[in-house]
Amino acid sequence: MRLFNFFNTNIFPILLVNFIGILGYSIVIPILIFIVNDLGGNGFIYGILGAMYPFFQLIGAPILGRLSDRIGRKKVLIVSQAGTFVAWTLFLLAFILPKTQLWSSNSDFTGSYIMTLPLILLFLARIFDGFTGGNVSVANAYLSDVSTDEDRDKNFGMMGASTSLGFVLGPAVAGILASTFLGEALPIMLAALISLIAIFVITLKLPESNPCVVDTGTLGLTSFRRFFQVEHKECYTDGTETDENSNTFWKILKLENIPLLYAIYFLTFLAFSLFYAGLPIYASTVLKWSSIELGAFLAYSSIIMILVQGPVLSYLSGKVSNITCITIGALVLAISFYLLSFSDIVTMYIANTLLSIGNGLMWPNFLALLSKTGNHQMQGAIQGYGNSMGSFASIFGLILGGILFESIQIAVFQIGAIIFLLIFLLVLINHFRTKKSPSKKQPIIKTA
Repeated sequence: MRLFNFFNTNIFPILLVNFIGILGYSIVIPILIFIVNDLGGNGFIYGILGAMYPFFQLIGAPILGRLSDRIGRKKVLIVSQAGTFVAWTLFLLAFILPKTQLWSSNSDFTGSYIMTLPLILLFLARIFDGFTGGNVSVANAYLSDVSTDEDRDKNFGMMGASTSLGFVLGPAVAGILASTFLGEALPIMLAALISLIAIFVITLKLPESNPCVVDTGTLGLTSFRRFFQVEHKECYTDGTETDENSNTFWKILKLENIPLLYAIYFLTFLAFSLFYAGLPIYASTVLKWSSIELGAFLAYSSIIMILVQGPVLSYLSGKVSNITCITIGALVLAISFYLLSFSDIVTMYIANTLLSIGNGLMWPNFLALLSKTGNHQMQGAIQGYGNSMGSFASIFGLILGGILFESIQIAVFQIGAIIFLLIFLLVLINHFRTKKSPSKKQPIIKTA
């Protein structure tokens, strides 16, 4: 029995594209703060730089998602990966430019920093990468296109596992490469190379998945304009309106259960943003962990999620409903966030284990549920707007998490626990409300 077959011929290319994209992104996570400090910045500049990616992804993801509905997923994935490659090239250029001072600041609010020309280039790189960074939402739309009701849950589980695998290997590779004589430049070179490889994988191995699009161009065309030409064919739409105007945010928001699903999207990213903002400070100041201990803690989490999102979800697929996995996952996440406020090492790892299990159960099933809304010609827009909800929550949560930890410290994790309890209650209330209204047409959230 194939419980965890990444080499499934139907979805392996998109799993590989997702893994490569996450690997390239995660490589820079442990070294970015050192690059910023070396170029004249400080924690304040690092925080602002970190917010650039989700802020511009908030703008770009819906545009790319809707574009993928019109011209095809493959072309938009190529554009997105090309943008990532350009961004890493700008990163490398920052290592070459002289550290010319543009202005400096020394205040209680911003701390002491020097804004240099290479730092400006880093901002441009993150802005460009963020705006073209719709590859996650488009990849989810692609997976929705090629999945059937029978294998949808398993496919999204494997997508989540490929994401977790990228997050395991990326920081580990970065730590090893950054210790060489080339320092932080070598991991950035690898990230650029990975992005370039992804472009070729998409071009050569990834067939177009949008059933209503005839692919009329490839990367090797002589005309950039012709690359974006597209032909449409007749396709089954389940009676849903599919003209271009149907994919606006307000039209998507009118789809059944989309407001609830987008609220869950926002709240989940908000809670995890509080976690990622507070954990490094918590680990270094309260727990007195080293960067190696923190890295091991995060790597352990990703390994558990790989196991849950791979073999476990493959086994549960078709046996347990999406709604059951989401509710159980949200409740387990609430418990794990509460346990994070205890500082002994055993409780911390118990909390981490529960967090990984809860996230592994909840998120792939949530994405599978989201992919069942609308039709194929809407999936790019649905996933893109959902990605924007996550980006907005990330911007707000990362800033709020840093501020809250300074005043309430570990209680910030208890706020995350309350958020997941709220998600648990929202899903249950909607489920029971739907059961009492059988006249509604094919509710999205239902039991198996």
